[in-house]
Amino acid sequence: MLVDSDTVDRTIRRMASEILERTGGGKKGLGLVGIRRGGKPLAERIAADMFELEGHRVPVGAVDIALYRDDAATALPDPKIGPSQIDFSVAGKDIVLVDDVLQTGRTIRAAIECLLDFGRPGRVWLAVLCDRGGRELPISADIVGMVLQVPDHQVVEILDDDGKWTVTTRGRGRG
Repeated sequence: MLVDSDTVDRTIRRMASEILERTGGGKKGLGLVGIRRGGKPLAERIAADMFELEGHRVPVGAVDIALYRDDAATALPDPKIGPSQIDFSVAGKDIVLVDDVLQTGRTIRAAIECLLDFGRPGRVWLAVLCDRGGRELPISADIVGMVLQVPDHQVVEILDDDGKWTVTTRGRGRG
């Protein structure tokens, strides 16, 4: 285990506070959009912490980027495609795109493309729990929970054990 659940909880709460501070508390119109799989539950946890801090509910949506990936034909032999669901207008709003781990930037590029199919936000922010480096595209997060130094052959995973989240690594299976 790289990071224990108490540290992850504190990190998510700090991220929620930073989002509120940097976006003006969401009073101008704010929405969180999680990238399926790992970003959606993280966006929900951030929204819950924001409500505890400010008493203001922020809408949460999700994007599924399977059809927007630039490697869609080669990434997975049988990709699981789920629906994108944003039940609020993104037009003119500050949208915080949320993901669990930032590495190459390709997932974020695909998520932005998908998000723009729902409308034109006023501004898109990027919040990630873990930034592990290794960019292939010029993408950086506005709100970063933690920066990890992990060998390239390791995959960073966020594990959920009955609401207790930890950060760990596993072998990628390639050299």
